[in-house]
This record gives sequence, C-alpha cells and structure tokens, in this order.
Amino acid sequence: MTDAYLARIGKLIRDARQHRGWTQTQLADALGTSQSAVNRIERGNQNISLDMIARIGEALDSEIVSLGYAGPMHLRVVGGRRLSGAIDVKTSKNACVALLCATLLNAGRTTLRRVARIEEVYRILEVLGSIGVKARWINDGNDLEIVPPAELDLAAMDTEAARRTRSVIMFLGPLLHRMDHFKIPYAGGCDLGTRTVQPHMTALRHFGLEVTATDGTYHARVDRSVAPTRAIVLTERGDTVTENALLAAARHDGVTVIRNASSNYMVQDLCFFLEELGVQVEGIGTTTLTVHGVATIDRDVDYAPSEDPVEAMSLLAAAVVTESELTIRRVPVEFLEIELAVLEEMGLDHERSPEYRADNGRTRLLDLTVRPSKLCAPIDKIHPMPFPGLNIDNVPFFAAIASAAQGQTLIHDWVYDNRAIYLTDLNRLGADVKLLDPHRVLVEGPTRWRSAEMMCPPALRPAVVVLLAMMAAEGTSVLRNVYVINRGYEDLASRLNSIGAQIEIFRDI
Repeated sequence: MTDAYLARIGKLIRDARQHRGWTQTQLADALGTSQSAVNRIERGNQNISLDMIARIGEALDSEIVSLGYAGPMHLRVVGGRRLSGAIDVKTSKNACVALLCATLLNAGRTTLRRVARIEEVYRILEVLGSIGVKARWINDGNDLEIVPPAELDLAAMDTEAARRTRSVIMFLGPLLHRMDHFKIPYAGGCDLGTRTVQPHMTALRHFGLEVTATDGTYHARVDRSVAPTRAIVLTERGDTVTENALLAAARHDGVTVIRNASSNYMVQDLCFFLEELGVQVEGIGTTTLTVHGVATIDRDVDYAPSEDPVEAMSLLAAAVVTESELTIRRVPVEFLEIELAVLEEMGLDHERSPEYRADNGRTRLLDLTVRPSKLCAPIDKIHPMPFPGLNIDNVPFFAAIASAAQGQTLIHDWVYDNRAIYLTDLNRLGADVKLLDPHRVLVEGPTRWRSAEMMCPPALRPAVVVLLAMMAAEGTSVLRNVYVINRGYEDLASRLNSIGAQIEIFRDI
C-alpha cells in the first residue's frame, strides 16, 4: 500500500473510533494489540492487511473498507430541496429478521414475501447459510424461499456475520428444541450502550435452557426434563425477549402463558406467522400471550410480513423537515397512532385515506399525505413506551421534527444508554440540541439548517435523522461511512431521490 493510501485508511479508522467514543487503548484491547500499534495505524505509519482492516471494522461496527468495492460508502447530499409525489413503505426490518429466525422451527419450505433487502437481513442469511439452511431470492428478488436441512451444522456457523447482528440472540428459542448442546456468538449490532441479555435467559430457563458466557460465546445446555409449569413472566417487556419466548413455546408440546409480553408490530407479525405453522396463539396484541405449541412443525408456508412503522415515521419526518407535501403509502397506522396524535397537537397538516389490510390480512394500513406545517413544540415531553405507546425507535425522529418546531421540546430516550447522545450531532447542522444527561435532550426550534461534512453516527435511527437534516440544509453535506443505515433501510438514498431529494453515493478508497 502507498503511504497516501495508508494515511487515508488511518484517518477513516481514527474517525470511526472517535465517533464510537473509544480510546486507542480500547480499540487495541478489542483487537488484541497495543495502543502504540493503533496509534501507528491511525497515523498511516504502519502497513495493515485487509484482514486487520476487516477486524477493525468489526470491532467498531463500521465498514472501513468493502471488499469488491472501492471503499466504505458515503452520501453527498444537496439539501434545501422540496420532496413531492408518493412513496411506498417497505416491509418491516424487525419482523423480517424475527421471521428468518423462526424458519428454524419449520422442517418444511418457508416463502417470505417482499423481504427487506438490508444488511441486517443479509447477516442473518449468511449465518443461516453457514449452518446448512438453503435460501434463495425468487420472483425477481422480491421474495425469499428458505429450506432447512435435516440436521443443522452449528460448528460451521459464520461467527463474523453473527457478531454483527443482535438478532442472532433469537436463535436460542428455536435451537433449544433441536439439540442438547450448542453455542452461538455474542450478539452485536448498533452501538446503543449496554443491553443485557439476562431477560432472555430468565425466560428460556423455563424450557430447560442454561447458558454460560465465556470468550465471546454463549454456551447453551438444555435439560429436557424441564418444562414450563406456570406462566412465564418476562422481566422486561422487550420485543426480542418476547419473540425468543414465543419461538421456544412454539415447539413446546403444551400450553405456555407469557405475561408482560411486548405487543409491538414485529411480535404480532411473528404470532401471525406461527399461526401459519399450526401454532395457536391467543391474546395477540395484548401483554398476555397463550401459546399452544406443537412438538413437530413440517409445513410449506407462504407469509407476507407487514410494513415498517419506523420507516413510515422516517418518511414522515423527511416531509416535515424539508417542508414538503408528500404522500406515504402503506402506513401501518395502528403502530403510529400515538406519534400522529402528538404531531397533530404540534400542528401537523395531514390527510389520511380510508384504512385497508396489509398482505398478511391482519395489519391495518392507510395512505398518509403530509403538508408543510407551522409546528409548535409539544407541551409534554417526548418519551417512548411499550406498544401501544410511542415507539422506542421513533423517538429520534422527533429530534429533527422538534428542531423544525417553534419552542422547546424535551426528549427522554430512557431505554438506551447512549442513543440520545448521538442526537447532538444535529448541532453540526445548525440545530440547538442540549444534552441534559445520557438519556435526555432539550431541542430548541425552529432551526436554520446548514450543510456540514460529518461521520455517520453508529446507531441506526440517529444516523437517518442526521441524513434527513442534511436534506433540509441549503448547500452540500457529506455523511461518511453509512453502513449502519444500510443495516436497516433498503436503497434509502435512491428511494428518497425518487421523490425529489438529491443524494449521491460515493466511495473514496
């Protein structure tokens, strides 16, 4: 490698490390090397192999280079443009990854319709493929067909792919029915601070699962003599915790009651899918689920997950911050009703079509037209609550919306340790976002947005919020290293361009 090339890579590594909030010593510890070696790498004074670059990218959850391409993906945004026309909401990312994990329950063929083609889905498919599951895209790449093997080869698991997604934790529920001993890597994903997996372990212990964690791996052992004897009360009303409990209960030959369950959109989609597999689930949409499991599942099933309410919220926020009139089609309104009620109080001018059903036949959809509005800050703070409250993943979008509103808005993101901190990145684009503590920010609006060049936050929703603000800012902005956005959104830049944005994808190495 030339000296100039090494220097450019070193700068990318330094920027990614600093944006994650790590010291050189912390990165060195993750890599099993010395702080001085990291320092030399960042200054471009040390030769570095592609393997080391890949390891650094994994440690920082950042695409430093992309094999087969010129380098990490960046976005160049020409802002100040109005959006117009109509755009469809894609299927739910969180539902799709849960359904992919659920295919491990079924010995038959599973066809999933309109699966989101995103990095998170690709990582799960890589893991499934490595253990023997055959998956192929069909119908011009819109749908996914999955056929499991008779026996899974967990020893061949692609641990690199598994470590880059938190969804791999949902392998525990299905796998405990297939083998007495197995192991999976620690779950990864967005940098959102410490998120304990203890609620998963507590729930699955009712099915005989015992897990010890050593050297970056969960070692699982199943005691077949153990089965639920009373209701499982989840210690956290989390989405993936509820899904793991459902996946375990689905093949328990008996009745399992799950209390304090999440009733969020991805959980409901999983319940609908389990019903297609022959598992009876009572209480869908409530916090108490009663699962009538079956010991063996061997069915050819065809299922269409519903649309993503968080993507719908992203598009709604895009219209608000760019002061545009935009129609967002196929909005899963039952999972956005609180958000819309808050926005109505803030003064949002919008129109709703009559409701209709999603392709799963259950979820309520409508088309939403948003118009330029004079918004005022809400009287009450913005804070998430379990469904049917304001969705946890929609909270960051209110930072951009509040920046466009008159007055002060308090946002309390109590769920995640670090995510609120990333919202202060909006200040680089002209916003007035004050960090009160790791969970609360105070947003003062309205904002006169300005262009900037910056690194992409390492958390998905704040990253998209920054992109939306760049779309509102006059001039040209650059958002560097957008791998995290690709984890949760399919072709977001080109889709935004289709409704009037001007976003260019480029790579600089």
